[in-house]
Amino acid sequence: MSISRQRRQDIIDALRRGTVPQYGLDALAVGLGHLEQAFEDELAKVARGGAVFKAIRGEYGSGKTFVSRWLRERAHGLGFACAEVQVSETETPLHRLETVYRRLMERLTTADSPTGAFRSIIESWFYTLEEDVLSQQSIDPDDVEALVEATDRLMEQRLGEVVRSAPAFSLTLRAYRKALLEGEEEIADGLLAWMAGQPNIAAAVKRYARIKGDIDHFGALSFLQGILTILKDSGHPGLLLVLDEVETLQRMRGDVRDKSLNALRQLMDEIDSGRFPGLYLVMTGTTAFFEGPMGVQRLPPLAQRLAVDFATDARFENPRAVQIRLKGFDTDLLQEVGCKVRDLYAANSEVPERIRTRADDAYVESLAMAVTGDLGGKIGIAPRIFLKKLVGEVLDRIDQFDEFDPRQHYALTISDTELSPVERAARRADSTDDIELDL
Repeated sequence: MSISRQRRQDIIDALRRGTVPQYGLDALAVGLGHLEQAFEDELAKVARGGAVFKAIRGEYGSGKTFVSRWLRERAHGLGFACAEVQVSETETPLHRLETVYRRLMERLTTADSPTGAFRSIIESWFYTLEEDVLSQQSIDPDDVEALVEATDRLMEQRLGEVVRSAPAFSLTLRAYRKALLEGEEEIADGLLAWMAGQPNIAAAVKRYARIKGDIDHFGALSFLQGILTILKDSGHPGLLLVLDEVETLQRMRGDVRDKSLNALRQLMDEIDSGRFPGLYLVMTGTTAFFEGPMGVQRLPPLAQRLAVDFATDARFENPRAVQIRLKGFDTDLLQEVGCKVRDLYAANSEVPERIRTRADDAYVESLAMAVTGDLGGKIGIAPRIFLKKLVGEVLDRIDQFDEFDPRQHYALTISDTELSPVERAARRADSTDDIELDL
């Protein structure tokens, strides 16, 4: 695949930090071929006005975040708007859907707007409405008052059910446009912020639009309907929303966890009912969340909706199912992704041949085995720290120092401070002093 120098650098920088790159993931993807067709079919279904709910399960290090961002890139390529929301007890509690909606709007992206895409989407929509009005009606483009009035009528028609269930949605849009025409930029900004679910909006802004309070749990669902309508009208076939790290629900207080699980069930049912045409909702979680007593199994109706047969031979697992399982890395895949990273790095280096020669396939394999061995032989959790070491401690040094040869001058060292709790737990204990006791 063709990838720009800047995108290669962004990928390398992210791996050096030990994080999943935001973009360019096709250049790193390994072992995902069996999912491609199902994802493409589901994106096509959403683009035709359908809706999809997908659960991705896998252990730590199996690539859940990677797969969701890989899917996001494919969605962006088809014109979708996308948002990734991390579930957390304090910042984004799942049982408060108004908070989820707010995070969604904060993180809304398109292929052209990697951050803060909401304003550009709204402006594009109003432009589309005006163009439709001018093409369908005999209105003088210079007659601003008549054009605004006709556009408002068309807006109400397009929003349809949303206007009936959440009249504040269209009220705010109309007031936003009026504020722009009157040069009231601060009020227009405040109205957009209110529509995006932000709290603490000035009373003067709300009075201007004749709205009250903030968007609540039920209002958030209606506003999401409106956003989907606007996206479709402004040329975006749908919205991909990723709810990442949903397994954090297991650590929450019992009543909060139960409400959150019920919110998931509600979202699934609303999608099935056809309320959200153009929505592709993905959630990621660990096996313990889907199978353990503190997760999905705690709410039988949700467990029934997410139930999938994983007892059959893994070769025949169904990628079209509502829940899919990531198999994680094996030795071959770990080496393959390491070689891909090495080649990306070499393509950006002034000494590409030195990079490829001193970090050849055999060396990449030996480093992968060394990292895996230090983590107790658990290949599934090795990719993050392996790629961090490969980029930051091997390839960077080969690139900068003429004499550096990793076979002679580098010995792998991994300190506990650079590991996550899961990675630390996997390390072999060389003596009783290395065993952490939770006292």
